[in-house]
Amino acid sequence: MFLQPEDLKNSIYNYQVSQITEGDDSIIIQALQAAEQECRSYLEANINIKQNQDGRFIYDVENIFNKTGPSRNALILQYCITIAKWYIVELCNADVIMEQAKDRYDRVMTNLKALSNGSSTLGSLPIKNIEDDPNLDNVKPFSFGSRKKFNHE
Repeated sequence: MFLQPEDLKNSIYNYQVSQITEGDDSIIIQALQAAEQECRSYLEANINIKQNQDGRFIYDVENIFNKTGPSRNALILQYCITIAKWYIVELCNADVIMEQAKDRYDRVMTNLKALSNGSSTLGSLPIKNIEDDPNLDNVKPFSFGSRKKFNHE
């Protein structure tokens, strides 16, 4: 598993986690798995949609999330920890500032959306080369339209 329960100490104190979960490790594991899946969902591009074949990076998500220990990407790890913290704090905000946790979660979601639509990139993440995929027809997407309206005021 990409995330480990001890990774949460970077974002939330152990006594807070114990107090919120009442010592139930299954809540922690479920939050970690949900956080990993949510992060994966933003990084995985649906290559069957022509719009996603417009030249933006297609991240090798399996390679990213199969790493363990210090070989994991630090930023993706922190994103996942923040998401997991939100899932734990959503149960009960014992001694945790709810607004701060929500703001950090929202910031992570904004950054993941930017990564998924190609407006920001992480050069340290492994990238798939979809041009070599024999299952795709390698036809680049074509778009057309008019220029944005110009206002003379």
